[in-house]
Amino acid sequence: MDLRTRINTATKKAMKEKDADRLSTLRLINAAIKDRDIAARGEGREDGVSDEEVLSILSKMVKQRRESVKTYEEGGRLDLAAREEGEITVIEEFLPRRLSDAEVDQAIDKAVADVGASSIRDMGRVMGELKSRYSGQMDFGAAGARVKTRLSS
Repeated sequence: MDLRTRINTATKKAMKEKDADRLSTLRLINAAIKDRDIAARGEGREDGVSDEEVLSILSKMVKQRRESVKTYEEGGRLDLAAREEGEITVIEEFLPRRLSDAEVDQAIDKAVADVGASSIRDMGRVMGELKSRYSGQMDFGAAGARVKTRLSS
């Protein structure tokens, strides 16, 4: 089952169960996907965005919410932080399993070997390789720091 179908099925289920918070988050996901679909059609891609692009959208949504959680916690708004955490939980249901630290290190080693990276100048190619293979499975901000350390040693 493709990602859009899973999201639509979950939306229908949330409607039937009258789960307002979950439904709200699922509608936000659908709105973000439809917005990107409209932009893709404007670029001449009539079939809209692919599953890889949907994963990218979801990853971006999680990142935005994590930043919001941090801001709300610093501001003492724990109620809003908890709401954002709930949205993160719903969004992450549709993302692939997160890689462990050891798996991230293995992925970095493999990407470095595959692109033949030997210096920090090759960091962009390594990160591009990681993003194409592991979209939604790792935090690329943290992975970037690891790649930089790996290439500078």
